[in-house]
Amino acid sequence: MSSVLAVVSLLLLQTGVQGFLVLFAGSSMDHLEITREAILQTTAQVCNQLASVEGRDFTLPPGPLTAEVLALACSSSGSAKSFQSAISDVTWRNAGVDFRHLFNEEYHFDGERFVEGRKLITDGLTSVKANVKRGNFEAARQTLGDILHTLQDFYSHSNWIELGNRFPHPNLIRSDVSDIGPVADKSTPTCRSCVGKDCQNNILENIIRDKKLTSGYFGLEPFFSTKPKGKCSHGGSLDRTSGQEPTGGINKDSLESNHGNLHTAAAEVAVVATRQLLEDIRGAAGDTDFLRMMGISKNGSRVLCFVIDTTGSMSDDIATVKKTTAWTLSNPIIFVPQDFGPLMRTTDPDIFKAQINALYAAGGGDLPEMSLSGLQLALTGAPPSSEIFLFTDAPAKDLYLTGTVNALIERTKSVVTFFLTGSLGLRRRRGSDQGQGQVQHSRMAVSDAQLYRNLAQSSGGQAIQVTKTELPKATSILVESSSSSLVTILQAVRSPGRADNFSFTVDESVRNLTAY
Repeated sequence: MSSVLAVVSLLLLQTGVQGFLVLFAGSSMDHLEITREAILQTTAQVCNQLASVEGRDFTLPPGPLTAEVLALACSSSGSAKSFQSAISDVTWRNAGVDFRHLFNEEYHFDGERFVEGRKLITDGLTSVKANVKRGNFEAARQTLGDILHTLQDFYSHSNWIELGNRFPHPNLIRSDVSDIGPVADKSTPTCRSCVGKDCQNNILENIIRDKKLTSGYFGLEPFFSTKPKGKCSHGGSLDRTSGQEPTGGINKDSLESNHGNLHTAAAEVAVVATRQLLEDIRGAAGDTDFLRMMGISKNGSRVLCFVIDTTGSMSDDIATVKKTTAWTLSNPIIFVPQDFGPLMRTTDPDIFKAQINALYAAGGGDLPEMSLSGLQLALTGAPPSSEIFLFTDAPAKDLYLTGTVNALIERTKSVVTFFLTGSLGLRRRRGSDQGQGQVQHSRMAVSDAQLYRNLAQSSGGQAIQVTKTELPKATSILVESSSSSLVTILQAVRSPGRADNFSFTVDESVRNLTAY
């Protein structure tokens, strides 16, 4: 069974059987290109209008419009990486509909499933707006990719273009209007057989005259794929209904499709329709949150998350964190004080200041701490690809969470950096000063520190072990590593006590190269 699915997937990539081509489109426009072009155009318009309101210049250089060029024009060059990542999230989620919903007609407007397909779009659009409002931008992008695929397929799979329309359907994304116009019922013939390979006039004249919507039927299964009498097929070599009377198809997925002469018109209208849907989201979310959904903000779009041990021996560390994090106040912040939680999210610098300044060291000191529980809370509460900084001088008590934390790191693609101020040697111990219970020693075993190193390495972060007096210097890494345009060129594990040589390549695009 798995080998059959693998073959089907490959054929889909090459033929675009369920919509505009996904990959290898040649001169045709595929789902990825349509989506990317619409996102870039819409984002450029948003940035242009924002610049006008703020009295800034907005200038696009000649040449192709790219994420990097547009981020610079939007006065947010540090967001180029996150902007490109957001575009990829949407485009690849769009492409994935052909695999997740291959046999679901409504996801492709096949088989005249117009009511169901439209409901997918309007329900999904409501979900996107709700997720943007809650700051769940990844979920918003995923749903956006899903509904854009269905929206774009309407223009490729239906006869909207054959009816002479060169503009988007006015009601396809509106939840307040149920009418999508006359639709051919199941008993109404809609097509005649193509003449050889010529399918340009296979839609019946009365369907065109009466402006009735229809779409092609599609089936992959030999001997079992059928369609109602007189109905159009999707068409193409994989569509088993296209050999049944009336033969041929009406899809406009590529220039080589049965109605490939209308492919360019369908793709151009799909771009405009995609932009209209993006503008609808923008109108509900506002310019700032729309740009954040697209990975763009003036101060970079990476979310910073701090997990801080607040037990008794951490007073010096907490003081350093307060000083070092002052620069981050314009970035989205997620904050998890231990032992452990509650989690706090904010983009408000005053709220963050109040929370961070309220920290004080108390208790603990006699046992390992719940550091992995705090990290788990951060990984589940922060958006994917966040930058997480954990400060502790104690070993982890909750080792049973190691597998869970590793799985969350892999799923979220977040980077975790540990600042460890407990000296290697004996375990942490509580001293007593005439019964006052004052913390005097903070130590962790080599194996304890190795756990943190392993987690850092698996996430692409670092485990930095310093004394408490050295911590202020070490936290400069926090400032540098939180840059939105940061990329890791090389990460390697060194052999303790032995000199190592590592080779890597850089080009002129690399600036501010730093080695730790």
